[in-house]
Formats: sequence, C-alpha cells, structure tokens
Amino acid sequence: MRAIVASEPGGPEVLTFTDRPEPEPAAGEVVVEVAATAVNRADLLQRRGLYPPPPGASDILGLECSGWVSALGEGVDGWQVGDPVCALLSGGGYAERVNVPAGQLMPVPDGLDVQTAAALPEVACTVWSNVAMVAHLQPLETLLVHGGAGGIGTFAVQLAHALGSTVIATAGSAEKLAVCRRLGADVAVNYREQDFVEEVRAATDGRGADVILDNMGAAYLGRNVDALAAEGRLVVIGMQGGSKAELDLGRLLAKRGAVIATALRSRPTDQKAAICAAVRERVWPLVAAGEVEPIVHARYPLSEAAAAHAEVEAGRSIGKVLLTLRSGPG
Repeated sequence: MRAIVASEPGGPEVLTFTDRPEPEPAAGEVVVEVAATAVNRADLLQRRGLYPPPPGASDILGLECSGWVSALGEGVDGWQVGDPVCALLSGGGYAERVNVPAGQLMPVPDGLDVQTAAALPEVACTVWSNVAMVAHLQPLETLLVHGGAGGIGTFAVQLAHALGSTVIATAGSAEKLAVCRRLGADVAVNYREQDFVEEVRAATDGRGADVILDNMGAAYLGRNVDALAAEGRLVVIGMQGGSKAELDLGRLLAKRGAVIATALRSRPTDQKAAICAAVRERVWPLVAAGEVEPIVHARYPLSEAAAAHAEVEAGRSIGKVLLTLRSGPG
C-alpha cells in the first residue's frame, strides 16, 4: 500500500510517498480502508523530528482517520466488513489502510459523510477527555479556550456551549473571532490586542474561568493561573509557547487551583478505548443533532500532504485540514 512518511526531519518538503506492506489485523484489531485523515500539530512536530511515535506505533504520520472496515481480527465483534467508521490512532493515518485497536473505532455519526468524519476523532477525544473527564466542566461554569478557531478550539467552543457552559475564546484575527462567536463563544478575545486575563475577569465579574483549556504551555502559564477562578482547573494540552516556565505556587494555593498536563497519544489502549466509548455515548448524539459540527477549512488529496502541512503551519486554517484518499470503499 502507499503511505506518507517524513524521509528525514525537516519542513513539509520531506513528506514522501513510500510503499509499505498491506496491514493484517492482529487479535482485537480491525483494518480500516482510509477515506480521509487530518493534519494535526502533532504531525508537524513528528515531521520535524520533535515528537517521535510511542513505542510500537507506526512511523507513518496521522493520528485519526475515517473509512470502512475491510478486515476483522480474532475476537472482534460489533463490527462488520464495510461498516463506515472513524478512528483514533497512535499513527498510520496517512496511508491507504491502517490497523486500529477495535476499542478506538467509532461509527460515523448520523448525518455526516465518511470523509468529513476524519475531522472528528482526535478533537472529540481530546476535548471530551480533558474538558469533561479530567476538568469536569459543569453547566453554568466558565470555560476559557485558547486558540478558539483551531481544530481543538472550534470543537471545544461548540461542545461547552452545548453543555450549557459560558465560553470565552481567544483568537488572533477578526475573522477567527467571528467564527468563535458563531460557534457559541459568549466572549471572543483578540490575544494580539487584548489582555485575556483582564477580559476574563471583566466577563465573569472578577471571578475568573473555572476551566482553562490551553495549548500554549509555558508562555501562558502564569497568566492562566491569574485567570483561574477559585477551585479552577487549568488543563495544558500543548506546548506551542514552550515547555518550561516558573509556577508561583502561592498564587495557585490561594485559588485552591489545579494545573493538569495531559497527552492523548501516549495513553494505554484501554484508556483510549474508554475515551472513545464515552465520546460515542455523549458527544456523537450532539453531532448527529447538529449542535456540534466538524469545522473543515480545506481538503487536499493525500499526494499534496506537503501543501496541507504548510497551510496548517502558517496559521491560516480555521478548524481542520483534511487529506482525502477515496470517497467510497474499494
């Protein structure tokens, strides 16, 4: 089969097609014939040599896909060959076919075409596991989402709004701020022109955000603590602003706050299966009802993966960028 790998660490130009053996499902796995995959920032880091796959994972890029079940491994039930599915992966999505642990397989939500479903697994599992399962965001609480117009951000804004929470989102342009508002943000903050700490305090009568979903890491650590409400929860899911910063424990103690850092890719298979099951139960009905929608900025054929990476790296995209392979099984 054909697949995309990084021939060496570098820019988008190092992405190359290669031939790989056809996958065979091990016990508890399925093979998915890939309709589409999506570009995530983790893919950009892996391409640069900064985010190697976990032990045992494929070196083929791609942390999610959609498509059709093409083979079942021993012990797999509940699925049939030909079922339209989407999947959370540890790698391997930029390929014609991929092995998937059965627990990381999810049906395509009702009303959604198979290719578009590739925009869902990584963001849905990341947002639900962190906002709901880790931070326990409640209705009427306030969520601050950094990067509200990105793949994670657009999904988080919609999900929190659907759950009945107040949503504050940051973004860097008028166009992106308008998208955040359209998707359900009660307050949209231009981080280039406004102090998000002041804006959060103003929007919450000085109380602060109950939950903060942060993709910046070190650069925002101190200000995020300042923006937290009493007993607030800061969940760090990215390090676009660096990995090392000084934390004032006194300020955190005064708020009885929590700082939690999580990663999805390196979780054990059973934890990923539990997250996928929760997403299927709690999030897919919202997608089917149109309350949460995948936001797709652009679609490129897999052969133009380099151009898709450049698009995401430039920061121009709103929502997800997809790589497409086929529109039907076979």
